[in-house]
Amino acid sequence: MMATAMMGLTALAQTTPNILGDNHAMMRLEQGKKYVLLPVQETEEIAAIAVLDSRNEMVQRINVKLAVDRVDYWMPYELKGARLFDIVFHGDRRQKGAVAEFVCWKELKFSDTFDTTNRERFRPLYHHTPLYGWMNDPNGMFYKDGVWHLYYQYNPYGSQWENMTWGHSTSKDLIHWDAQPLALEADWLGAIFSGSCITNGNDVVAFYTSAGMSQTQSMAVSKDNGRTFKKYEGNPVITSDKPDFRDPNVFWYEPTQRWIMILAVGQEMQLYSSVDLKDWKYESSFGQEYGNHSGVWECPDLFELEVRSEEAGVNSNLKSKKWVLICNINPGGPFGGSATQYFVGDFDGHKFTCESMPKVTKWLDYGKDHYATVSFYNAPENRRVVLAWMSNWQYANQVPTKQFRSANSIPRDLGLFTCGEETYVSAVPSKEMLAVRGAKVKKPTEACEIVVDLNNQAEIVLSNTLGEQVVMTYDAAKQKFAMDRTKSGNVSFSESFPCVTEAPTYGQVKQLRIFIDRCSIEAFDAAGKVAMTNLVFPSEPYNTIKVKGGKATIYEIK
Repeated sequence: MMATAMMGLTALAQTTPNILGDNHAMMRLEQGKKYVLLPVQETEEIAAIAVLDSRNEMVQRINVKLAVDRVDYWMPYELKGARLFDIVFHGDRRQKGAVAEFVCWKELKFSDTFDTTNRERFRPLYHHTPLYGWMNDPNGMFYKDGVWHLYYQYNPYGSQWENMTWGHSTSKDLIHWDAQPLALEADWLGAIFSGSCITNGNDVVAFYTSAGMSQTQSMAVSKDNGRTFKKYEGNPVITSDKPDFRDPNVFWYEPTQRWIMILAVGQEMQLYSSVDLKDWKYESSFGQEYGNHSGVWECPDLFELEVRSEEAGVNSNLKSKKWVLICNINPGGPFGGSATQYFVGDFDGHKFTCESMPKVTKWLDYGKDHYATVSFYNAPENRRVVLAWMSNWQYANQVPTKQFRSANSIPRDLGLFTCGEETYVSAVPSKEMLAVRGAKVKKPTEACEIVVDLNNQAEIVLSNTLGEQVVMTYDAAKQKFAMDRTKSGNVSFSESFPCVTEAPTYGQVKQLRIFIDRCSIEAFDAAGKVAMTNLVFPSEPYNTIKVKGGKATIYEIK
């Protein structure tokens, strides 16, 4: 849930553009106001805007889908001394008409405020979302001094992917989030792609991919607990000739007294080490022939977890530990598009060794909408807490919202369990979700938790008065759990959206925990062996539940 500022909008006299050609215009910016509010039309081509200061020096480049014949919404640009926009329109002007007649010139406004009051009925109530604009991968998450910090891939100038910066939100309970100013913005090395943060004494150090002509790795340091960053003068700190070379994730490895960085490089992960965070030595690569290779590997994470004590041996004091390598992949997910796979094995400070056979593929979540999963650095109580981007690249830019796009999953704590000869990662809702569990209610609401005690065969149907429904089934004999959203509501915006997702249960499931929040359903085996996340866009909230082969208890979420 995101704290919002209820602010009004003040429109002043319009600025007249200077039309310089079929696709070129300049516009001098009115001074004395904080923002220029840019009218956006999502079906249009990009307009490339060079922002110039009073000396006619370029201070920034942004890409905005300026409105041609209608306005979908407005996006704020904070002026900060900007004096002139030099705008180049892309697209075929013969089809769009004369630049001088574009509606953007009439609808552009200057204001001291920007209205962030929620205008979306599908905005979640207890999941993190940006106040406005586009969000994808979670980045640089860490815990320090009682505060959880979440950075994320962000477009402040539109609700579709573009202009990648690091947005920033903070929370004291992992549920209620406060919006913070932008943390990292593009420079001449490129846009700011995904990365990680570590705490080093009083400093917070961010590592991120500079995505320009090539993808290189850069660093920035914060002296104020991650509120603001100063980029390292020696950037980039690692370069490569590989086209996909990104998403650095850094952690401290005590046995070798080295910092370790894991990077996604094409369809493998590369490991580097450093003693000072500035000079990095290549150590090894992992990935050839292992797991799924249907798409590009992205957003890695590497950490150690304990196997559940009851499964680690007769003597529960002898706890087994193994390493987990998180590998997000797009495309290649079990039901199309993006998803999170992982590998279990060992890490010795130099290389990761997977314990499974190369062709074994393990998925962290068996829904369509759980991607870019990474963990918080320095989480308390030695917990491994993760968040994911709750969408899928197949349709993320088209889901039926405009003011914002995308939310994060609820927080999950990871562990390990064994089934047969394999070790798997478990995922359970973080304990903070119990803290927001409210009173029992008789019917499902738009934001609730449903706990279902299961028999060996079960069917759970969520529906509304319009006949829209989501059907979940459990089959103990087949050790399968499935969710059908083909009739869940609006599924027309993408042919890839209607689907049935299915997960192995690795044994019996006795209880399900199902989290509903306006546009999402997240289902978990209470023991952590199943996780499934799917978006839904019902025309009205699901207000009826029918359970065969089980008993449901419904809790409001406060």
